[in-house]
Amino acid sequence: MGHLYRSLTLADALVRMGEDVHFLINAHEPSLQILKSRGHAHATVDLAPEAGGWETEAVRRLRASAWINDRLDTTAAHVGRVKAMGLPVVTFDDRGSGAAQSDLNVAALVFDPEEVARLQGVRVLTGVDHLVLNPAIARFRRARAQLGSVLVTLGGADTYGATVKVVRLLQDQPWQVTVVLGPAFAHHEALAEVMPRHFEVRHGVASMAEEMARHDLAVTGGGMTPFEANAAGLPCLVVANELFEIPVGQTLERMGGCRFAGHHAAINASVFRLPLDIAGMSTRAMASVGLDGVQRVATAVRELVRP
Repeated sequence: MGHLYRSLTLADALVRMGEDVHFLINAHEPSLQILKSRGHAHATVDLAPEAGGWETEAVRRLRASAWINDRLDTTAAHVGRVKAMGLPVVTFDDRGSGAAQSDLNVAALVFDPEEVARLQGVRVLTGVDHLVLNPAIARFRRARAQLGSVLVTLGGADTYGATVKVVRLLQDQPWQVTVVLGPAFAHHEALAEVMPRHFEVRHGVASMAEEMARHDLAVTGGGMTPFEANAAGLPCLVVANELFEIPVGQTLERMGGCRFAGHHAAINASVFRLPLDIAGMSTRAMASVGLDGVQRVATAVRELVRP
């Protein structure tokens, strides 16, 4: 779901710049409902590699002038079919074989120097200055001074059910805890077995920025969410849901607004018992994560179409 939310933020920026945006997405009902609610034009396609060939018809039907992939990895065959139609290709966090043919590779979540050196594309944008964060966060930015309320949000799907483990570890803490579940969360039965009655549970909040504003600390995954939280002044405990999120969590800890709790399979209660300098973390968070990245990326995309 993180790919979809990032795409929506970029799409909104491009629309504000006068561009038309059309989403092509697999048949994932929660994602389709979000697109409908946000009013973006969209169509479903089969994104499986063996189903390739649909790109040519899509480019002709939509009269597209640029192609943006926000998928985990792309193939050379897929990007080659788009490039053959004369379109520039943009890709995000792409380690697939298609990245080498892309015109713009935005990899703001890649921090390992050796991995950065392996990124491919005509132009590669890295670093937190190119994070596509929702500019609406600015309205809810504030410094935190003490810890009283905790938000738990571990992704739109939470593939491995890390929320269940985190809730169990937080049961005895003296904080007010709110658990936000994403639209594709599928571990309801296991969560119900460990959920204390005094914890608040919310489903699919309309504005995560507004929800974050209610809290003093967030427990998040290692994707875009901790950067959104830090930009709003909200310190985080970061749990890596995937192995590639480990260097992200370690980098966030060095930036000063987060503490890295480890991979979800190895976290334990000790990380939640250590004292936290909430005021210092909040100040460092706001100083290290800005909100201009989406405008930088949207401008770079537009320059491919209108040089």
